[in-house]
Amino acid sequence: MQLGKGVEWTTHICTVLAILPEQAGISVDALAEFFEVPSAYLAKQMQLLRRAGIVASVRGKGGGYRLARAVDAISLLDIVNAIDGPTPAFRCTEIRQNGPCGLKREDCTKPCEIAAAFSAAEQVYRDALAAKSLASIMQEAAMNSSPEHLLGIAQWVGREAG
Repeated sequence: MQLGKGVEWTTHICTVLAILPEQAGISVDALAEFFEVPSAYLAKQMQLLRRAGIVASVRGKGGGYRLARAVDAISLLDIVNAIDGPTPAFRCTEIRQNGPCGLKREDCTKPCEIAAAFSAAEQVYRDALAAKSLASIMQEAAMNSSPEHLLGIAQWVGREAG
């Protein structure tokens, strides 16, 4: 299973937006510059987050984006679903019905064992992402970062906040 790079980018973006003062926003261009990613591509990803209700756009001078929900109400699964969609990674094509020994469609009343195994594994993965909030990611990052690094981020956000 491979997630799109937009998932990584927007998860990082959300951690930066989380420390904004209330009602402030940061532009896509500033966020793209901060992480050295293409602004046009990031803008598309931010629109997906907006449609999913994870971020909100801030209008006016110095507008941009801010989180639309509290950090403890945004899970990693919310971000994955917004960017890559909720479609399962494994899609059974019922190949067991093909070929000289293929099963008849009417005999396939249960998912095949292969599809069931992939589905169960993906559910564990999705449950783990659903249980991990943006707040918990930020707590872990704060514990593993130097005070100087965190101060630098806070100062940058303070300068860029519109």
